[in-house]
Amino acid sequence: MTKTTIATRHHEGAKWYVVDASQETLGRLAAILAQRLQGKHKPTYTPHVDTGDYFVVVNAEKVQVTGGKENKKVYRSHTGFPGGLREIPYKRMMDKHPTEALRLAVKRMLPKTNLGRAMLKKLKLYAGESHDHHAQQPEPIAFGTGR
Repeated sequence: MTKTTIATRHHEGAKWYVVDASQETLGRLAAILAQRLQGKHKPTYTPHVDTGDYFVVVNAEKVQVTGGKENKKVYRSHTGFPGGLREIPYKRMMDKHPTEALRLAVKRMLPKTNLGRAMLKKLKLYAGESHDHHAQQPEPIAFGTGR
């Protein structure tokens, strides 16, 4: 009889990866990152334990959107006050905060719990080529989701 391995809180084995987002599509890249941040690609996946890897995404400002989303996509939030709906178009979001669009896309695909917030902390986003995580020796990885 085979044993089922259940990961514990102190599960080892999280690796660091570098992803170049320059030729990637926003939603496709976000879906892959969300899945891998949760650890669903590993045979040791356990829903109540964070078994995912760390991801350093460079060139997040060059992520692409398809169709007419560059002009039509709008990010909405509400302040909680009457009439407090805030709308930011995708273009202005990319001008002001180039990494925020990808961060929000991944965040909204993760669980809305303490565990999901911990998973999001393992995503490191950088607008340009350089990053601060050379000491972790991240391996380059390509998903090939670009157009």
